[in-house]
Amino acid sequence: MKKLGRTALSLVVCTSLVACGGGDGGSSSPPSTGGGGGGGGGGVSTPLPPSVCGLRAQQDFADQVLNEWYLFPSLLATADPAAFSTLDAYLDARVAPARALDRDRGFTFATSIAEENALINSGSSAGFGIRLFYDDPVQRLFVTEAYEGAAGLAAGLDRGTEIVAIGTSSNDLRSVASLFASGGAQAVNNAFGPATAGVTRVIRFVEPGGATVERSITKTEYLLDPVSDRYGVAILNDGGKRVGYINLRTFIIADAANQLRQAYGQFAAQGVTEIIIDLRYNGGGLVSVADVMGDLMGAGRVGQVWSRTVLRASKSSENETRLFRNEANAIAPTRIAVITTEASASASELVTNSLIPYLGTNMALVGRNSFGKPVGQFGFDLAACDLRVRAVTFQTLNANNQGEYYSGLASVVPNTCRAGDDLSRPLGDPREASVAAALDFLGGRTCTPITSGTTATASTELTKGQSQRIGLDLPARKPLQSDRPNAAQREMPGLY
Repeated sequence: MKKLGRTALSLVVCTSLVACGGGDGGSSSPPSTGGGGGGGGGGVSTPLPPSVCGLRAQQDFADQVLNEWYLFPSLLATADPAAFSTLDAYLDARVAPARALDRDRGFTFATSIAEENALINSGSSAGFGIRLFYDDPVQRLFVTEAYEGAAGLAAGLDRGTEIVAIGTSSNDLRSVASLFASGGAQAVNNAFGPATAGVTRVIRFVEPGGATVERSITKTEYLLDPVSDRYGVAILNDGGKRVGYINLRTFIIADAANQLRQAYGQFAAQGVTEIIIDLRYNGGGLVSVADVMGDLMGAGRVGQVWSRTVLRASKSSENETRLFRNEANAIAPTRIAVITTEASASASELVTNSLIPYLGTNMALVGRNSFGKPVGQFGFDLAACDLRVRAVTFQTLNANNQGEYYSGLASVVPNTCRAGDDLSRPLGDPREASVAAALDFLGGRTCTPITSGTTATASTELTKGQSQRIGLDLPARKPLQSDRPNAAQREMPGLY
């Protein structure tokens, strides 16, 4: 078989499980996530009989994938296919031992080829265009960011807004508190309805200024712009020193690479060498995009090791070392602060980990500890059934062969600075708690380290009443998420 390479892998059913497309990211190859990226989905030249798309046939296909490619073969369990009514439930059972050891926390799953490819290539989704996180255990629901051009922002839902009730009309509004009490996060998720254009909900919310508003909002198609036009890129002034700020919402949109090139072009033009990389809600995506981000910070390092991709022993011939490549807008950063939360995962963590050998003590993790996902998935297609099985197939290491951060990046980044996610300030505002802490690190000022079990606290600039209202003095926020998220929600936790 042709060497699959870092950028893509496509396995489809022909007469057996073989590579019918494969290669280096051409149109026949689905992108790998958490490590990789490439072109569109796989396919077969002749139709397959309807029986191929039955549940048992899908389970047999998944078994072939796992038995040959799963990164942790000794952590696969046996399972009776007849005992499961869905493919995802069957996959969960097969990888349960790995999940128990925090090696596969929902990273192996089934999805739609068409849905995932559309997300990557079009960069759009249907919904209100907001990210929702809730404070646990008090379970208050907040908008952490809103997408430009979407219905939510147009209706007044923006960062710091608290949603207090949801209904299909003003007559059947249910409070968020009662929804959490009756069915937890899934009940709140269900109240918002499906991610389909045309779905309307009445939402009662409290604006950051304290006013309570009730509006009927209809879901629409909108662009998932990876770098916000409002706050995605900025040059901050810290006591006369120019500091670059970049907020990347996701790595899953292919166009993110070009937007990153434009952003770093601004940094290069301004002579910026100190950067804040804000990945606080970034659940990962395509490592082809992460690789470009690394190249843009690799001036003077072309040909040196950016990262390594390591598969199971039986697939070691597919291991690959990715080197820094030339990018016209590349800079040579001297100090970097990366803002993360528990929602920062996968490609976000790969970028951070890969910088450690080159920045050392000149970099810091700011905010809260990251999720802990040093592994990635290849996509395996049963094309006639619109089925893609995403299976954990590789681990990523940096140039020092470090990649054991299953408990989050705070265990491996040389410096950490604990900070809250200050919803009273816009993202990118130098007064926002995490941005302020990042500036403190870059400026050589002291900060409090991130330690296991610590919680975010309110910015000292806020009154006690303000901090209680927006939840800054409470335990960490969790993204509101369906038990079975769609392709966009998997990569962008809390997206609605």
